Amino acid sequence: MSPQAPEKTTVDLVDEAATLAFGAEIASILVGNPDKSGVIFLHGDLGAGKTTLVRGILRGLGFEGRVKSPTYTLVELYAISRLNLYHFDFYRLTDPDEWHEAGFRDLMNQGAVCLIEWPEKALGAGVPLPTADLEIYLSTTPDNRRRLTMNFNTTAGQVLAEALNGTFHPVR
Repeated sequence: MSPQAPEKTTVDLVDEAATLAFGAEIASILVGNPDKSGVIFLHGDLGAGKTTLVRGILRGLGFEGRVKSPTYTLVELYAISRLNLYHFDFYRLTDPDEWHEAGFRDLMNQGAVCLIEWPEKALGAGVPLPTADLEIYLSTTPDNRRRLTMNFNTTAGQVLAEALNGTFHPVR
């Protein structure tokens, strides 16, 4: 790790294909992670590309099935090779008891990759989420591109952000 690593990186993604490609880059780095674990928060308005990014990650891991946002189920598990990936969507979470009764804390503490859409909704409902290694903010620009900004909060997140910053070069 270089000591001058930026804490914040912004990338413009020209279209859905670029978002999927960025997700595939994340997947390639996750596969190389010996821990096969991490917590990534996905922030953004409805339609900003959070689930598309998750789909890109899963495609990059070799998953070919349907990828949908778990808005009503709150979580989807994807067991791929030796990696367990949990895709959470807390858009509709309003009661912290749902979190506790579903055993989500245990899922997040078992050495899995956890992609969490709408973490701010869970935190606002009083749910004790773990610290995100990496936070990804997605938004749309006036010319209909997606803007992706990454912040890291842990050493593992910094490693991931640096690897992404060094490998992904979107078409502009």
